[in-house]
Amino acid sequence: MRLKLLPATLPCLLLAAACSAATTTADTTTATPVEADALMRHVSILAADSMEGRLIGTPGNAKARAYVVREFAAAGLQPVGASLEIPFEARSTRDSSVVRRGVNVVGQIRGRTEPGRAIVVTAHYDHVGVRNGEIYNGADDDASGTAALIELARWFREHPPAHTLIFAAFDGEEGGLTGSREFVRQPPVPLSSIVLNVNLDMIGRNERNELYAAGTSHSRFLRPYLDSVATRSPITLRFGHDDPNGPPRDDWTMQSDHASFHRAGIPFIYFGVEDHADYHRPTDDTERLMPQFFAGAVSTVLDAVRTFDRNLAAIGTASSR
Repeated sequence: MRLKLLPATLPCLLLAAACSAATTTADTTTATPVEADALMRHVSILAADSMEGRLIGTPGNAKARAYVVREFAAAGLQPVGASLEIPFEARSTRDSSVVRRGVNVVGQIRGRTEPGRAIVVTAHYDHVGVRNGEIYNGADDDASGTAALIELARWFREHPPAHTLIFAAFDGEEGGLTGSREFVRQPPVPLSSIVLNVNLDMIGRNERNELYAAGTSHSRFLRPYLDSVATRSPITLRFGHDDPNGPPRDDWTMQSDHASFHRAGIPFIYFGVEDHADYHRPTDDTERLMPQFFAGAVSTVLDAVRTFDRNLAAIGTASSR
């Protein structure tokens, strides 16, 4: 994740055709609620001391992965290949001498009318482990995003999308985005079929009731769809943190797993909050999350994915995918 930035809203510089497409096909209903209790239950398990901070390659990480696999299966997700678990070996970008064995957890809901085009919804389930005898539980970073994946998968299984939704819980994000890099390097589906990435990283708390959607400065045609979502959101949806010409370290474009998709030319929207006092500290525990904000954030993401699904043909045309 990133350093803090003062709230900002990017100007809406949009093509008229994109605005028209979003206006005519946007949902006018209230964002679908997601239960806070279910989300918090997942986080309390993933961020428990018994998971030992979920560092890639550790027994605690394996316990967390087993939980995600069980919940993906219970939600009705089907493997993209032979298994929900896709192992990989990759060198850390932060230390090239370190070769890590990680496992991504990937499942899908095939589209009911256009299964050949996909949205990939992502979060990372790993964290930084134990340091100096203290467990870094990573409740917000990113057990919150992983919990959201599970509940989003459950909802979309009951309300099938028009296009295929791929849910990917990545390993190794904290060591240099290794899981997402391997997913893009050896994709379980053709990269050409992936129209959009929606990434979730730290969505469980914010004292100002603000969630950011980053990525529209790179793909301006996505902004009108998210503007419509913002009008229905139970929280404040803001835009920004994606300007490469802005202040140093304020651009989140390369700061989480969506960067791997961005490098491959795939449009992304990254949902996350600005850094808080417990970011990458042993105090990032379950009780520090804000259940009502958390549920509101996930409901907003759900609404966004629904909106993208309804408009994926136009999005693919605008992005030449």
